[in-house]
Amino acid sequence: MKDLKNKTVAILATNGFEESELKSPKAALIEAGAEVHIVSLESGTIKAWADGDWGDAYTVDKTLDEVTHSDYNALVLPGGVINPDLLRREEKAISFIKDFFTAHKPVAAICHAPWLLAEADVLQGREVTSFHSIKTDIVNAGANWVDKEVVVDQGLVTSRSPKDLPAFNKKLVEEVSEGKHEMQTA
Repeated sequence: MKDLKNKTVAILATNGFEESELKSPKAALIEAGAEVHIVSLESGTIKAWADGDWGDAYTVDKTLDEVTHSDYNALVLPGGVINPDLLRREEKAISFIKDFFTAHKPVAAICHAPWLLAEADVLQGREVTSFHSIKTDIVNAGANWVDKEVVVDQGLVTSRSPKDLPAFNKKLVEEVSEGKHEMQTA
């Protein structure tokens, strides 16, 4: 396993994130030695979505008002339907995401989270995957959509759903370990 000691990773989420898509990558990153912060719109807690209903509450470590991309080595975007739909309406969230691309830092998005990448206008010419129901949105944003468990394109890691988490987590840790990718740009 890669050693992520001295790496700090942000997980951007709000209410309605798919619980496994936050919990599993966070655990993989911590196991590899990274410090991980849940970043959200407001302080307090955010509620997960799990198995068709509200899940556990998770403590927010930092708000978007308290951080910038320069505080982190990488960004993780969990899916769920509610979470990315709420976040893509927030200019601070979209700017935060876009800044990681401008700084050539690794970004990982799973399930419906690539909606946020479309909103940030960072998909043009990229090979990505996502949950199949948003394929048209991703293609319309300029991406080459493929149906694979995990896709890596110059530091951008994408996967389709919770069933892809083992492959997603492995590539996430690998990309964070590698660091900046000069072709990772907005």
